[in-house]
Amino acid sequence: MARAHRPSPELPAHLATLYDRFPFERSFRDDPLCEIRPYSTDRSHTEVTALYGATLAIGNTTSIRSSIRRLIELAGGDLVRAIEDGRSRETWRGFRHRWIRGDQMIHLAERLRTTYDSYDSLEDVFLEGMGANGFAGGIDSLARSLRGPSRGSRAPRGYRALFPSPFDARHSPAKRLTLYLRWMVRDRFPDFGYWRRVPMGELRVPLDQHVFWIAYHLGLTHRRTRTWETVEEVTASLRRIDPADPIRFDFVLCHTGISGDCPKRRDIAVCGPCAVRPDCLLWRSVRAAS
Repeated sequence: MARAHRPSPELPAHLATLYDRFPFERSFRDDPLCEIRPYSTDRSHTEVTALYGATLAIGNTTSIRSSIRRLIELAGGDLVRAIEDGRSRETWRGFRHRWIRGDQMIHLAERLRTTYDSYDSLEDVFLEGMGANGFAGGIDSLARSLRGPSRGSRAPRGYRALFPSPFDARHSPAKRLTLYLRWMVRDRFPDFGYWRRVPMGELRVPLDQHVFWIAYHLGLTHRRTRTWETVEEVTASLRRIDPADPIRFDFVLCHTGISGDCPKRRDIAVCGPCAVRPDCLLWRSVRAAS
């Protein structure tokens, strides 16, 4: 049986070097956050705009950014006002992003209006679930609030699937809601940090395909599928490196994959300068065979 790949003792230092050298401005321009930041004037606008942005975070970043921009334009540049006065009902009907449709975005506006009738902030919804069942419970509480009741619901076809929970039968990694939590809680660039009552050290990694591939090859997880258990395992590995800010490296790892800085195969021309190449399973196996 092959021996499990474990992080090298040098990985924390190598990750720090990768972070320090990373071209944040280049990747920020290619991230959904660049479309959201102009509308992050206060907590309310950030909370709503970021939620729609995270919900649309499916597919390549160019398409995601274009769809976020289009949705905001259809809302007249103010998603909060569009939700409050009901303008979304008319302006979003023809909207489409991959399999996400305008009627689903309209229903999300209705769910937000209902939620804000009972809560001052979505942070309150998250904390209610977190207090009972930990971080996964907070995600579940947020997902259930956004999905609405399972019976007698007027939700459009496919709407409820937009907000999976770690407690669902498939143990979803809930990538888009954990991404949303990172944006709202983490108070360091490029995130917003408007939610002050959720400890930053409790955040979980938003496990997209790029972060998962790199995390596996750095030995941060031994799991081969993206589930909530994998999220917890990767986050626990990162928390040992930085307990106060365990997902500090998420943006860097994600955009290392998106940008092609990690080709996901051995290519010395690309991999040569990479700070974590000595830790990568692909390259460690080359040394072991030599």
